[in-house]
Amino acid sequence: MSTTTIRLPNELKSRVAEAAKRAGTTAHGFILEAIAEKAGQDERRADFESEAESRYARIIASGETVPWDDMRNYLKAKIAGESVSAPKSRKIAR
Repeated sequence: MSTTTIRLPNELKSRVAEAAKRAGTTAHGFILEAIAEKAGQDERRADFESEAESRYARIIASGETVPWDDMRNYLKAKIAGESVSAPKSRKIAR
């Protein structure tokens, strides 16, 4: 395991110490958990953006989408427990 030094303003260090105490852990453990949580959040955001870009590229390449009214009606029916077919995609009207 490597070592990294961080400088915390006194006010933040006090807040971390109090939060760690409430969480029943050490300041070190609290900081590690916070860093891991933030890294995970960033990774999920990057995955989300990559998936969005990929889907958008497929829309541009195919020229097809599902109209929002069709999708909204489908989702409402699914929530209501109805057995419905997924809406069909159509060429984008330009």
